[in-house]
Amino acid sequence: MGDIMVTVCEIEIFIYEANCLKDKRRILKSIIDKLKAKHNITIAETDYNEKWNRSLLTFAAVSNSGKFSDKIINQVLRKIDNDNRVEVIKREIYRC
Repeated sequence: MGDIMVTVCEIEIFIYEANCLKDKRRILKSIIDKLKAKHNITIAETDYNEKWNRSLLTFAAVSNSGKFSDKIINQVLRKIDNDNRVEVIKREIYRC
């Protein structure tokens, strides 16, 4: 069996356009659906579920190449950074 490389990223985001939980969920669903459609990643909200203007998103890419999974994660981060509805407050990247 070949090598399996996993790159995981956690980002804490502030959601500018959210005034209630319904707004937050609408915005996150839009972001998550677009990222899943464009990139082959697993992504979920993993904290701050009941806070209307903050979220912790965790996403991962799996590949047989660490460089390739890092590239996917960096592409996803750029997309999120360029989304004017949110601001990335904190990011952590883990490789295994």
